[in-house]
Amino acid sequence: MSTDDRPLRVIVADDQAAVREGLVLMLDLLPGIDVVASAADGQQALDLVAEHRPDAILLDLHMPVMDGIEATRRLTAEHPEVAIVVLTTYADDRSVLDTLRAGARSYLTKDADRLHIAQTLRGAASGLTVLHPQVQATLLAAAHPAAAPAPGPSTEPPDGLTRREAEILALIARGMTNTEIAGELFLSGNTVKTHINRIFAKTGARDRAQAVRYAYQHGLATPVQ
Repeated sequence: MSTDDRPLRVIVADDQAAVREGLVLMLDLLPGIDVVASAADGQQALDLVAEHRPDAILLDLHMPVMDGIEATRRLTAEHPEVAIVVLTTYADDRSVLDTLRAGARSYLTKDADRLHIAQTLRGAASGLTVLHPQVQATLLAAAHPAAAPAPGPSTEPPDGLTRREAEILALIARGMTNTEIAGELFLSGNTVKTHINRIFAKTGARDRAQAVRYAYQHGLATPVQ
């Protein structure tokens, strides 16, 4: 979303009418959010995104006609500027990994409260990644088995990352903003940005979501306690 004061424009997609209508009502009551449309299936979500060009979409996974994972792939390919936030009851490793690989920026389960959902939508539209702690644990278990050693004092980070870059990548995986990282490590904002640009270049990540996936795949992140 741009730096002006316009509301965040959101589409809600869920095949259950009661859930969909409840989410629309809940989000519309929050300041700074404008729900511009709602969809009952993945194909309708794709059509509505093309029509309304929202900042973000709140997307269920298990929907008719086109499921959320395929809808995520299509949205990422055709509307990469739209932030995709998955909100679902499913946090199994296949659903999580397939959705993030398809291009979702954030992944929440339906026990998230409305303020968390709203904050996640705003963060995703700004390029941040938010993962429910249960989802983080699922990613860690799938991408970093218990038998695999985490990088220790004698283990160099992969792909030429410096220890500072690996440290910053771990904080990104915890969902921290640049400002929060700067405060945590006593660095300037510009220094943090420089480190993050180098992290993206070394890991091949296009955005924070891909950097988070890289962190979990290489044992550089741990679930938020």
